[in-house]
Amino acid sequence: MMKMKKIMATGVAMLILGSAVGCDDHVSSDSESSSENTGITDEKAPSKISNSYENTKELIRKFPVINPTPIDTELGKDIQNRLLNGFENWNRGYDAWKAWGDILYTEDSLYNVHGVKLTLKEYQDSMNETLKASDIQMGNFNNMIVSGDWAAIRYDISTINRKTSEAVDGSVMEFVRFKDYGDKLGTRVVEGWAGTKGADFAGLSSFQTEEEKAAQQAALEKIINTSIPDTSNLEEKYPVAYPTPIDTEMAKKIQSAILNDFDNWNQGYDAWTTWADTYYDSNMQYHTSAGTMTLEKYKDAVKDAAESTDVKRIYFDNMLISGDWAAIHYRITNQDLTTGKKTAGDVMQFLHFVEDGNGVKVVESWTK
Repeated sequence: MMKMKKIMATGVAMLILGSAVGCDDHVSSDSESSSENTGITDEKAPSKISNSYENTKELIRKFPVINPTPIDTELGKDIQNRLLNGFENWNRGYDAWKAWGDILYTEDSLYNVHGVKLTLKEYQDSMNETLKASDIQMGNFNNMIVSGDWAAIRYDISTINRKTSEAVDGSVMEFVRFKDYGDKLGTRVVEGWAGTKGADFAGLSSFQTEEEKAAQQAALEKIINTSIPDTSNLEEKYPVAYPTPIDTEMAKKIQSAILNDFDNWNQGYDAWTTWADTYYDSNMQYHTSAGTMTLEKYKDAVKDAAESTDVKRIYFDNMLISGDWAAIHYRITNQDLTTGKKTAGDVMQFLHFVEDGNGVKVVESWTK
C-alpha cells in the first residue's frame, strides 16, 4: 500500500466523484509534467445521503456554476443532478462519500486518477488512505459542461492537513462518462478521468494489481508508438476517442479552431507561434497552477520548453463543446531532445471562446 509520506509529497486534490492525489499543472499546455485499510468515521457523516432527482433547482442555488452552459437533454439533466448531489454529499466526510459511491457507481465502474486506472474498490482504498491525512472542502463550481453521456467539470477545493491544520487551495478537472441504467439503478458513472499523469503516478499505481500495472504500461506504450495520419482531414488526423455531439455553428467553429491548433502545434514552434495570434485573443489569460500568463508570456514558456523537449499532440480522449465553452482531454508524447527518450502524457483544458469574424478566439484557458 502507498505510504502516507508518498501521498502527501505532492499535495492532495480531491474530487466530487472520488479522490486523487494532487498533481501540478503543466508549465505550458503540453509539457508533461499493504496494510489493511480501515474506513475512517467522520463526525460530519450524515444519517441520510442526498440522492433525490427532484432537488436540482435547490442544489443549483446552493452550488451555482460560475460559467453555466446549456443542459437541455433528459440525460444531461440527470447528469447535472448527480454532480450537484455529489457536491452536497462530499463535505460530509468519508462515510458519506462511500455511501454516495454505492449510489453513483456500479461494481464495474472505473476511475483514472492522475493517469492510473483504478477499480471501484481500489478507488475507495485510495480515498480512505488520503482522507486519513487531509480534510477536503469544496469551493466554487467553475464549469459543468455536459454533452451526450459525458460531463467535464472544473471546481475549486481547499485541502486541510489534519496534523498541522495547514490549508492549501487548489482546483480539480474531471471528465466523466455516465449511463442511464433505468429506474432501479438510475444514472451512474461508467468511467471517469480525474487529473493528468504526474509525479504521483508510481505511488498511485501501488493500488493496482501487477496485471493492471502491466496493462497500464502497455496503454502508454501504445500512445508512444502511435503514428499521426498523413492527411489534410483534421478530424481524421486527430480523432476523438469518445465523440460527443457538435451540432451548432458555434460548436463547429470551436471544433475547427481546436483542430487547427493541434496541427499548427505539431508543425513546430515557429508555425504555432504565428498561428497563436489567430487562435488566442490578444488579451488572453492562460491559467496554470503556477499562475496566469499573457499570450506573450505563454509563447515564451512554450519556446523555453521546446528547447529541451519535443512535444507532439496525438489524439483526443474528449472534446466537449457547449455554448461558448470547450473542455478537451488529449494525449501527448514528450521526447527529451538530449537523451531521445520518449514518454506519454495527457493534458486537460477548459477553453472560453468568443466569436471573431467568421471564426472564434480563445479569451481564457485553464490547463492541467
